[in-house]
Amino acid sequence: MTSAQSRLIESARTTLGPKAVLTDPTDIDPWLHDWRGRYHGASPAILAPDSTEGVARIVALAGEQGVALVPQGGNTGMVGGATPPADGSALILSLRRLNRIRTVLPADNLAIAEAGVILADLHAAALAQGRRFPLTLGARGSATIGGLVSTNAGGTQVLRFGTMRALVAGVEAVLPDGSIHDGLAALKKDNRGYDLNQLLIGAEGTLGIVTAATLRLVPAITARAVAWVGLESPEAALRLLRRLEAATHSIESFEIIPADSLGLVLRHIPGTRAPLGGSHPWHVLIESVATDAAAESPAGLLERLLAAALSDGMASDAVIGASEAQAEAFWRLRDSISESERAAGPAVQHDISVPVSAMPRFMIEAAAACEAAFPGTHASAFGHLGDGNVHFHVRAPTGIDPARWYAEDAPGVTRFVNDLVVSVGGSISAEHGIGQMKLGELERLSSPARMAALRAIKGALDPHGLFNPGKLVTLAPTPAKP
Repeated sequence: MTSAQSRLIESARTTLGPKAVLTDPTDIDPWLHDWRGRYHGASPAILAPDSTEGVARIVALAGEQGVALVPQGGNTGMVGGATPPADGSALILSLRRLNRIRTVLPADNLAIAEAGVILADLHAAALAQGRRFPLTLGARGSATIGGLVSTNAGGTQVLRFGTMRALVAGVEAVLPDGSIHDGLAALKKDNRGYDLNQLLIGAEGTLGIVTAATLRLVPAITARAVAWVGLESPEAALRLLRRLEAATHSIESFEIIPADSLGLVLRHIPGTRAPLGGSHPWHVLIESVATDAAAESPAGLLERLLAAALSDGMASDAVIGASEAQAEAFWRLRDSISESERAAGPAVQHDISVPVSAMPRFMIEAAAACEAAFPGTHASAFGHLGDGNVHFHVRAPTGIDPARWYAEDAPGVTRFVNDLVVSVGGSISAEHGIGQMKLGELERLSSPARMAALRAIKGALDPHGLFNPGKLVTLAPTPAKP
């Protein structure tokens, strides 16, 4: 621990109270590692204020002492964006105590939630007011609002409602100089120059620390139906999606899953079972909802539309969840893919997007190209077909030493995949962010103009590089104070 860190820790304890400072290594250790276990950091303390003013005080003190801060919420990120540096040079700034839902405004379809609010808790609060927040993902029981804003999270409802960027109507954040940006007002029109709220969304805590957000709500659903469909190819899946979209506006989720990903879930996740009999190379999970009790029931709608798809050979088999429990069981299969892959062994995960029309061909051809270039690996893709974002995973050969493979082979696999993505006009990060995992690849594959602009923005707001160092974009290092 440096003397500057010690001074900051003692100042925070004196100013904000003992609950705001954790220095016991046992308490700190769970927050030093990313969810996937790929990145491991070190930090002498966690600072945990319970108010925006407390965050501002810590940031001001950190600036005075030249101490770097790594903001952290639920620590559910996929790219090491919330893991502190391994050299212990940064303190963790936890937002978990900022966990109040300040208000739910059903008449305005808005809610204001602090950064530490867990996504599932926001869902429950909105539902109690006859509204819902239309973003969900597998980590909804631990992911926090601040992290979702800071990574521009996506999830399974982007098809209809867009990413977090489309769902955030306002942002409150502490800037690197300790000042508070109060942008919570949800204005339909605001032409006062650069949009600071949008700049902070997706910035991964490198430009400001989000402390609260104004979020858009939609009416609560009156009914939903979830279907599981077996089909022959991603091309057939996209044709099915386009048919459904032409017939109704009620489709909120359309997730594509290859047979091998489903097989891993059935093998490694207790209590799961295959929705369909027989063998199907590809599957899609479809959710349809209604917000008007007088509208056609989602189950009836899906039954009618899927019957036609089965009749003309677009799909091979289909089942509609007969109960809420069965619908949740279908979703559990989808949400457990990453967990099952982690249990199956080492793999490199790529969160990529390409134009929707190009995605079916890309899923097949890129997987084949990877397996040919790296014998013994197995490549597959699953996810949000309708918005052009899939998770392209490459599993290591059986029996290989994980540490050796991650160190020697995985970087080459990632470069190979990313080159394929860029060659079809895609992005190497669709919804998980850059963090530290993709820092080098962002530099390698981005235009000089993009990187110059990112560094200029970072340098203007955080000239000493104290906010989440080593993530997204880096500046030249500033010597630490003694």
